[in-house]
This record gives sequence, structure tokens and C-alpha cells, in this order.
Amino acid sequence: MKTLPRRERVAGIAEAIKVALIRDGDFYRWMEANAQALARFDQSVEEFMVRRSAELHMHQIAYGGDPFELGSARPLDFGHWSAHKLEALTDHEVHHGEAVAIGIALDARYSALTGLLSEQEAQRIIGLLETLGLPTFHPQLLTPDSDGELAILAGLREFREHLGGELTVTLLSGIGQGIEVHAIDTALMAQAIAWLGEREECHALAQ
Repeated sequence: MKTLPRRERVAGIAEAIKVALIRDGDFYRWMEANAQALARFDQSVEEFMVRRSAELHMHQIAYGGDPFELGSARPLDFGHWSAHKLEALTDHEVHHGEAVAIGIALDARYSALTGLLSEQEAQRIIGLLETLGLPTFHPQLLTPDSDGELAILAGLREFREHLGGELTVTLLSGIGQGIEVHAIDTALMAQAIAWLGEREECHALAQ
């Protein structure tokens, strides 16, 4: 891992945050407590993060009930419906882990707007991403398509096609608690995007 550029090394942390948020609240709280050490790539802390993340991913694959991904639900894709679309919209200028971090921030905010997740928990999640140096917004989220709709929202249709069957998106009902939903309120998702953009703008003005 020491051979990786800093940007890639930080981006990889997004996948650990993702699996902690949907499967292991204690691991997430450990990441919060060790955020500064993770940000400076403290070796022992980084090694524990990688090992625990791998354990959680492997447990989901082995015991999640659908190891060959024959169904429509893939919990490990939390934060990914917008991430895949954002990568494409930016011609992969945004790297995968960065896009996942933005997707996590977006779905955490949306979860809070729907009442699934508390405002405090959503703020904690976005704050951790920021502390680690991960992005939580990109201007491309606000780019309209030819019909005047947000282009990123086409990612929901494409995500459904990618999975097959009905739309299944994993959101959060708490830290460490993923929940599957089968419909997304696009107007509310647009509000979540706007909120992240305003937060980004406020941070830029404060610097």
C-alpha cells in the first residue's frame, strides 16, 4: 500500500466506511475514533482497517444468501448507484473510491431527509468523510441532461438495469444498519444534492 499515491490510498478508505455503515457500527465508531491516524496512514491502524473491511466483505459474500448475485439486492453496492454514474459523467476524472465517498454522503443525506436516519448520524458520516480528506460533492452532480433533469439521476435507472429486476437501493436506518428500499423520491434526492453543494460552498468560503 505504501507504493500507492496518496489520492488512491485515501480513496480506498471509502469502501471500508461503506461496509462499516451497513454491517458493523462498532467498526464505524472505531474509524471515527481513529480518523486522524487513518488520515496519516498510521500502519497499525491502516492494517486493522483493511483486515476488518475484508472480513466484512467476505462475510457478506459467503453468508449474505446470494453469493453468485442472482438476485436484485446487492448490499455491498451501498453508495454506488450514483458513484457509477458520476465516474462516467466525469470521464473517470473522479476515481472510484472518491465517487463512492460522494455516493455515501448523498445516500446518508437522503436517508436523513426521508426520516430513516437521524440528522446527527448523517452529519457524523459526512464529517468523517471530510476528516479523512474524501470528497462529499462534485459539481457534476448538478449538471442537467438534455431534458433538464439532473443527469446523475439517470444512474438510478442504469443501476436497476445493472442489477436486473426491481430497483433495490441500500440506504441507512442507523449507523451499522443498512436497509433496502425499492423506490427513490427523485425530488428529495435533488434536495440532498443541493444540500451537499451548499455545504461544499460554505467550506470553500471559510478557507
